[in-house]
Amino acid sequence: MFIYNDGGREKAGYQGRTGDCVTRAIAIALELPYEKVYADLHALLKADKKQIESGKTSPRQGVPKQISRKYLAGLGWEFVPTMGIGTGCKVHLKPNELPRGRIIAKVSKHMVAVIDGVIHDTHDCARGGTRCVYGYYSKKAVRRQIF
Repeated sequence: MFIYNDGGREKAGYQGRTGDCVTRAIAIALELPYEKVYADLHALLKADKKQIESGKTSPRQGVPKQISRKYLAGLGWEFVPTMGIGTGCKVHLKPNELPRGRIIAKVSKHMVAVIDGVIHDTHDCARGGTRCVYGYYSKKAVRRQIF
């Protein structure tokens, strides 16, 4: 189950191929303008000492886990791990193994928006349902305090 979706990249005026899966997945899952997500991530990358030293301060070159996690946490999203060291793959990139709603799945060398079990990306990255999901980002549940 796959729907082609560039997250608004082309509409924002960007062209060509690039490694922007983090920007694209966030724009799609959070329903934010691609250009805003790109600018926000670019600012975080430019402010990070390690990224400055590496020369990788553009979201087109990929976004490290600590930057994407910080950005998503600031927007009320949390990471839910689905795999641990030595546990083997427990969750695959297929509808019956993922929660309903809007999530961002972390898979090997890629992040992808998944909405109600359907992959929204520029390509079908599920590998026939065999691709392992390391974890996913989802909107933090609002916890009600009961008195």
